[in-house]
Amino acid sequence: MPGRLPCIAVGLLMATGAPAGAAGHENRLAREKSPYLLQHARNPVDWYPWGEEAFAAARKADRPVFLSVGYSTCHWCHVMEHESFEDAGLAALLNRDYIAIKVDREERPDVDALYMGYTQAATGRGGWPMSVWLTPDRQPFFAGTYFPPADFRGVLSRLADLWVHDRTRITEAAGDAGRMLAGTHESAPAALPPNRALLRAACDAGLASLQRSFDRDHGGFGGEPKFPRPVTLSFLLRYDRAFGSSGAREMVLSTLRHMAAGGMHDQLGGGFHRYAVDDHWHVPHFEKMLYDQAQLAAAYLEGWQLTRDPLFEQTLRDTLEYCLRDMGPAEGGFRSAEDADSAEDAVHPAEKREGAFYVWTREELDRVLGEADGELFAAAYGVEPAGNAEHDPQGELAGRNVLFRALSDAELAAKFKVTVPVVAGRLAHARTLLLAARGKRPRPHLDDKVLASWNGLLLGALARVGAALGEPRYLEAARQAASFVFNRLTRHPDGRLLRRWRDGDAAIGGMLDDHANMVGGLLDLYEATGEWKWLAGALKLQERQEELFADPRGGYWTTGAGDDPLLLARAKDDYDGAEPAGNSVAALNLVRLAALTGRASFREAADRHLAWSVSRMGSSVYAQPLLLAAACLTLTRHRQLILAGPPEAPATLALRRAAAGRFLPEIAVISADGGAGQAALAETFAVLHDIHPPDGRPAAFLCVDRTCDLPVTDPAKLEALLDK
Repeated sequence: MPGRLPCIAVGLLMATGAPAGAAGHENRLAREKSPYLLQHARNPVDWYPWGEEAFAAARKADRPVFLSVGYSTCHWCHVMEHESFEDAGLAALLNRDYIAIKVDREERPDVDALYMGYTQAATGRGGWPMSVWLTPDRQPFFAGTYFPPADFRGVLSRLADLWVHDRTRITEAAGDAGRMLAGTHESAPAALPPNRALLRAACDAGLASLQRSFDRDHGGFGGEPKFPRPVTLSFLLRYDRAFGSSGAREMVLSTLRHMAAGGMHDQLGGGFHRYAVDDHWHVPHFEKMLYDQAQLAAAYLEGWQLTRDPLFEQTLRDTLEYCLRDMGPAEGGFRSAEDADSAEDAVHPAEKREGAFYVWTREELDRVLGEADGELFAAAYGVEPAGNAEHDPQGELAGRNVLFRALSDAELAAKFKVTVPVVAGRLAHARTLLLAARGKRPRPHLDDKVLASWNGLLLGALARVGAALGEPRYLEAARQAASFVFNRLTRHPDGRLLRRWRDGDAAIGGMLDDHANMVGGLLDLYEATGEWKWLAGALKLQERQEELFADPRGGYWTTGAGDDPLLLARAKDDYDGAEPAGNSVAALNLVRLAALTGRASFREAADRHLAWSVSRMGSSVYAQPLLLAAACLTLTRHRQLILAGPPEAPATLALRRAAAGRFLPEIAVISADGGAGQAALAETFAVLHDIHPPDGRPAAFLCVDRTCDLPVTDPAKLEALLDK
């Protein structure tokens, strides 16, 4: 959406129209693999991908650069493409006066983060599509997000005129921006190990910030639009675990229940849309992102571990089933996202609107379900004859209904004078019929690239849920995703990850989040299966992360040194937004690796990293909840649960499931199967030398400070022990 413009743009916009034009050729983007870039390959704009060719052309022609950043499932990116980039007149202006570059932010988060920092500083807000004007040496001098076509034409004309007739103003603005970017990403000096009181104070400040913004009526934090932001839920539960009753747990459980009942949750197909445009989770922005599914499945698992609430179990199951059904290719990796927009019918595939695939009229429901079940379903899911989308600023949902859970089964049973099991059965049957009917509609565009970072998040969730619920399918899907990344997205022989795979092509050097999220996912997979190869893989990736991204003065760089010489500065990702920051995930991983391996080097690295991070927080504690989760975890007394016995033995699996069913983030689950993994870990965790299955029976040993209790062989007794 349009935001405030930088001060040099005030008064420069011109309200002039442009004739519509048709794209009749392919530009350079046709050679790319990114679905987002390919969407623009037939624009009349003479697009370049990010690279030296584009900037060399700008220098040779002495033109400024127009940089447009977005992603393939972005609604407002589609709007700006249709209004401006497909318009022959606007394209002619761009081609005449600029060198135009398209960037997929999901492939190149480093480019996106660098210029998003400038955009937010210059305009007071950010978002996609991001529009930035650069000098040929890549210095930004003007920025915005979405521009309506008349405004866009005015900005293009005015900046081109300044470039020719008053370039001094531009070079001065660019110089200021360049200095700002360089200063933003300078590193802090090395920090001493963290003061525990300072860490506790940061955690308390984070809790207080969330308590002030918590919506006690609808769950979540802040007002509209309302984002799920599962990193906040992760922090709150770890705060509760570390420090006891504080209201933190109640905020999480309320948020989970309201989100599950809302329209942001796909009530038929499972999974979650990107965010809600209102404050009560009803009308969503309809795109679906893999990283949201991964993090929310993990959040609902933790809610279930604490409460055994069937709603939480059903929600996490339908979220993972959506991923397995609609996001997972046969090769094993998971694809990235589904679009918000889709066609209403196959006859007019180019006529798309947001949410068309998901919403219903009352008449459509009755045709599929019949009058009796249609009435029951309408009452259950808030369906109104005239539509129920009260927040519809674009008018795309008029007369349609976004499904949300308006009445419980018990309330419906009383209303319709039937039993609760009858209600549940009829609604389940109705959902099956409606899902099948919906499947005949034109599906939203699927961004089918596979990203190492997002697959790390999902395989971790699959592993944790699979272990807790005893679901072999989820565990196998996690194994396949991990194998896919190692086989298709690892650059041999140096072991560095690549970021993106699509259509047989693996490319782009893996960044901090790719390595950190994969390490975290592999740790989850090791604890869920006891299979040494996954911990061994995590240790190797952690080594590569240290070599490529670690700054001796503190923290991790987003990119490796020399990865892209075109970047003006190396950034350090430390904002936990929709996706967790690489530095926050790295902190959690170091704390977990210290507990799993007993290596002092990991504990020291975790202390240094937390000290550096917390010293930079200042008043921005709300920006880094996952980092605060790592701080809470490091302040909790760690324990190890050693499972002695073959990992695949039924008795071992039963013990593992008993442990996985509890929310105990401070417990590291270690496998003692008598193999190479146990021997390797025993080098730094000496107690493992003496751990064996008593009388050949798989057993669990709970250890604190390298002293272990007597073995437990009964899963029920292990549950009772852990519950204490």
